[in-house]
Amino acid sequence: MKQPLALFLLAVATATALPTHAQLLPQAGTGKQPLDRIVAVVDEGVILQSELNEAVRSVQQQYASNPGQLPPMNVLQRQVLDRLILMKLQVQRADEQGIRVSDADVDQAVNAVAQQNKMTPEQLRAAVEHEGSSFAAFRRQLSEQLVAQRLHESVVRDQVNITDSEINNLLASPSYKAGEIHLAHIQVSLPAGATAADIKTAQEKSEQALNAIRGGMDFHAAAIRYSDAQDALEGGDLGWRRVDEVPPAFADAVASMKAGDVTPALRGPTGFHILKLIEQRAPSRQVVQEFHARQILIKPSELVTPEQAHQKAEDLYNRIVNKHEDFAKLAKENSKDDTTANNGGDMGWFGLQDWGSNVAQHLGELKDDQVSQPFQSEAGWHILQRLGARQSDRTDEISRNQARQAIGNRKAEQVYEDYLRDMRSGAYVNILVPELREAGEQQGTKSS
Repeated sequence: MKQPLALFLLAVATATALPTHAQLLPQAGTGKQPLDRIVAVVDEGVILQSELNEAVRSVQQQYASNPGQLPPMNVLQRQVLDRLILMKLQVQRADEQGIRVSDADVDQAVNAVAQQNKMTPEQLRAAVEHEGSSFAAFRRQLSEQLVAQRLHESVVRDQVNITDSEINNLLASPSYKAGEIHLAHIQVSLPAGATAADIKTAQEKSEQALNAIRGGMDFHAAAIRYSDAQDALEGGDLGWRRVDEVPPAFADAVASMKAGDVTPALRGPTGFHILKLIEQRAPSRQVVQEFHARQILIKPSELVTPEQAHQKAEDLYNRIVNKHEDFAKLAKENSKDDTTANNGGDMGWFGLQDWGSNVAQHLGELKDDQVSQPFQSEAGWHILQRLGARQSDRTDEISRNQARQAIGNRKAEQVYEDYLRDMRSGAYVNILVPELREAGEQQGTKSS
């Protein structure tokens, strides 16, 4: 139910790397640019002007080729500030719960971002610093993203349960069989315990957004300008989702739509929503290539050095390939893989990536009955023999796994969204910069 770490951090890297130069907000009545100041008090913490400038600069860079899609500067700054406030609150709540990330965790995150951007960590650092940004601030942002991810996991862990009957019901439902839809959305949020005035203000804002779209504004730009959702600055793109992953009321709304159609403003539990159907596709059979193989794994240990483990793997390879000794017998006697050793190293039938990228890479280079030269992974040294390959229809298995994930994602999304709303509504937030406070009032958001 969580995004893979590399992909999760790629979004952070895209929003942080290669920024343009920021413009500081002028001090009221002076026209001068301050060196730094507090723009918001958030419970026991503060957000500085420099933090806001850096975040705004990152968003501007994302839209450098199409700056017209961004809202007016005061609105953009308030949107970004709201993001920073929400992140600050998540970090504070995580700290209260004892959630921490280590330097090693951040190092791993930096490596993942560098890899996603096809750089080395050193090149990534140079790119960040070349654009005038602090690499320490970059690391801090990654750290906060990791903390927020772990808080999310902590919040939903004990509140999201999935039963077999739920999976069976979903698999039998028309919505599951309807395939996938690519949606974008605009969300005009309501605070917890919204008053009639709050509801009226949010409804008026959603109608403004809808009228702008009907008047020719690109939906992507309208989402940036009007949406309160966390993905607003990405144009509200929800990506591909199975129809069953979408709340039933929204699924019903888009059921009769064609690609490009936009819904009216829909009232939901968290506010008003406008949806755009970008594309849709029907479900298909999931036929995958499976392999049958066996392996011998030699692990370093307190008694076996890495060099000795490597040498032993080379010796076993020589006995199999040149002396024609029995692979299964040697696996039983020598392999340290507890799941396969007693079966003569037999790994059964599996998908290409089921045993990890190292095994997949070498397996793809082998022909049936061919034995690989020893290769290293995090587990140790492997000798792999490919025994066969086949095409297998795994639709039912994959569908069941997808159904379980869809139910979990939907429940987790609602649980955490409710958590964030309650957290934001109960927090003390004071916007100290008048123009930012006024921008929030114009957008229908409030500070405590």
